[in-house]
Amino acid sequence: MDESEWQRKGATLSNVTARKEFGLTDDEILQAVRRGCLQWREGSAHGNPYLRLLRREVEAMVGRRHGDAYVKDMKARSEMARIERELRRLRSQISDLEKRKAQLQRSSRLNVKPPRRPTR
Repeated sequence: MDESEWQRKGATLSNVTARKEFGLTDDEILQAVRRGCLQWREGSAHGNPYLRLLRREVEAMVGRRHGDAYVKDMKARSEMARIERELRRLRSQISDLEKRKAQLQRSSRLNVKPPRRPTR
């Protein structure tokens, strides 16, 4: 086993993330760990223990059980949800900035003009 794989960003996921992303149950994950199908490390966040799993092994296990199309679909759904969250965050940030801009314009009666570009 390559120790660097455990350190690489995105190469591992928690048992909680495996449940959410791939629709696994705790029992399925624990059975796979006991059978030796999944390598694991112990992790802890805020005092709460969890299992760290290798993403490639989880994907392979799910692929064997449900097929590669299922894995591809679940990965796409997960990425879509991540993108939607980011878009919501950005929309909120834009809204806050627009409100602050309007507030500044009202309070100082600014007519904001773009800066001049130097001529060559």
